[in-house]
Amino acid sequence: MASRFWITLKFISIFFLIAGFQCVSASSNQAFAQTLNREQAFSYLRPPYDIGEEIKPGVWELINLYSRVAGYGFETEQLAPLPGFSGAVINLFVQVTLEGKFINAEIITHNEPIFVSGLSEALFHNFVTQYRGLSITDTLVVGVPYGGKSKGSSLIYLDGVTKATASVRIAHETILAASFAIAREKMAGIAARQPTRPDPDYVEELDWVSLVEQGLAKRKLVTNADVQKAFNDSTWEDDDAEAADFPDEPYLDLWVVDLGPASIAKAVLSKDSFEELERFKEISDNDEPILVIDAGRHGLVGPDFIRNTSPDLIFAKQNKFPVALRDADLDVELANGVPGEVAMILRTDRRLGFDPTQEWQLSVRAIREHGVFQPEIGTRDFTISHMTDERFFKTDTVEAPAPPWRQAIEQRAPDLAALSIGLIGLYWLMLGRMQWFASLPNYTSIRFTILAIVIGFIGWWGQGQLSIATVLGVIRSLFQGQSLEFLAYDPFSLLIWAAVIISFILWGRGLFCGWLCPFGAMQEFASKLGEMIGIKQIRVPEKLDYWLRYTKYLVLAGMLYAAFAAPALNDKLIEIEPFKTAITVYFVREWYYVAYAVGLLILSMFIFKGFCRYVCPLGAVMAIGGLLRIQKWIPRRIECGSPCQLCKVSCDYNAIKKTGEIRYDECFQCLDCVTIHDSDEQCVPLVLAAKGTKLKSSGLGQPILQLVKAGAK
Repeated sequence: MASRFWITLKFISIFFLIAGFQCVSASSNQAFAQTLNREQAFSYLRPPYDIGEEIKPGVWELINLYSRVAGYGFETEQLAPLPGFSGAVINLFVQVTLEGKFINAEIITHNEPIFVSGLSEALFHNFVTQYRGLSITDTLVVGVPYGGKSKGSSLIYLDGVTKATASVRIAHETILAASFAIAREKMAGIAARQPTRPDPDYVEELDWVSLVEQGLAKRKLVTNADVQKAFNDSTWEDDDAEAADFPDEPYLDLWVVDLGPASIAKAVLSKDSFEELERFKEISDNDEPILVIDAGRHGLVGPDFIRNTSPDLIFAKQNKFPVALRDADLDVELANGVPGEVAMILRTDRRLGFDPTQEWQLSVRAIREHGVFQPEIGTRDFTISHMTDERFFKTDTVEAPAPPWRQAIEQRAPDLAALSIGLIGLYWLMLGRMQWFASLPNYTSIRFTILAIVIGFIGWWGQGQLSIATVLGVIRSLFQGQSLEFLAYDPFSLLIWAAVIISFILWGRGLFCGWLCPFGAMQEFASKLGEMIGIKQIRVPEKLDYWLRYTKYLVLAGMLYAAFAAPALNDKLIEIEPFKTAITVYFVREWYYVAYAVGLLILSMFIFKGFCRYVCPLGAVMAIGGLLRIQKWIPRRIECGSPCQLCKVSCDYNAIKKTGEIRYDECFQCLDCVTIHDSDEQCVPLVLAAKGTKLKSSGLGQPILQLVKAGAK
């Protein structure tokens, strides 16, 4: 009967899991399809943008002050539903311009345990604000450069959040994946283009004639007749008398030259202007300078133009997408033989995707006014195409960022090395040297030293406290067909998980619960402190202990169900674990969380590791994982349990039956019973054998047992 009940409780979590999945599977697609409405999406916009059309669920056009589409705003959940650490996606609202520059990024919803209750959510929100002003063409990574090697790198580093590295990496990958999806669909070529820059080592002797012959200087001639024709049959047909009176005179005599290559710039600029341009390029090494010259009456810019701003009458496009132009604020003196009256140098940032070796278009706008009071404005655009030969340029070899898992490993390499040594050492002791280890005279002191290291290094320093949140996230991701990549973002914890899962086969739950759990170690220290100040441990009665140890499975089952049916509730249920309070944030938290964690430690002074034995849902997972155990690794004698009960009464976990059999699903691998078993001074059968007395069930065993426990030999 007891065995059946045990099996039922161990697998009741699976029943609740399936029931929860069936309960929500019908509505999961509908929930996923819910997106922000127009008013909600508008609330995330930053001036001067307005909301446009919703071109697909969760993706909106951004409209600028001129009522033109200037970019896109989108929910990442619809484009890149990467699971977070809880298994739920991190949904953000991201805005990018047509040039691929981030306008803003804000978190809509998330269920990251470390931020839901623990670290301030402001840290998470502050992290995503770092994308403002950056571009999807930038190589963005989270963290600091490994080894401090950042000088000259094309990588741009974003500040992470201490203790929440995995969560911010997931958010980072979500933002980039969603942005690239929009770029591929709506801004073709932006994300894939590699930076092209002038080759400083290429030299060629050129002059104005050769530039024109090779197409490196392009001309657009628009006569008064041409501009008049453009306005024919419009309101503004008769609003330019000069165009009508002098039809053959040039209205716009435009020349366009790319000054990025030094050989070209030297051929069109005076010596002083060339030297000034070279100094400019040293400072603004990502800008491509473009020379525009007008020998007509247009003049390139309007009367209200302000230097060092975007030109008001000139704009450019490449591959149908805008090229951001700005006045370089340089005085231009042309070389001898170069035609033109008005000249200016514009600049555009190559990092935004501009490629001078590919064809692009520059347009100059003609403006006419009709009427005196609040005149009507009419415009016509005249366009010229241009490209510069590839021989003047070189394409940068883009430094591709390492995969997120590799970045995480590199940034924690020293910690991972130390942890690996520690785990190997622990395995070395437990595999084949366990009895020698447990028999050491100072074994207890060594054990508590190891537990102190676990609290300090694995817990507070390494943030390697395993949690039920990871288990729930994995299960939820598997059922929803999502990636488990989020596990790789925390290699420190992942290494511990790997060691623990292997230990299931060898020893059951004991290696983690007895040696690698920081909060479990805290409870052992609390118990030791209680013993030192004279607190007598309460031994839970056998029958009550039998029922209490099943509580953790019920807790686990409830959390599994809530993970699907009520994720928001589960964010609070996870607080059943005090790990975040005691380990992640060092007890610096709201008073009630601290009181709960401290209360559990005080409880351990009276009931040895009561939380671990009766409540811990992660402990339930470890016990279920322990079903994979393939051996009974604790040595036993025929006298164990019949009649000798020393190991049982000495076991603070009550993991030994009266029969002497070990309850491995409740064993924390403290090795106290191994110490007793191999001790000529503690093991009752060995003590009596040394005295030539045989331990019988006639009653002799109990008095001897009492004598041995009292310290007799």
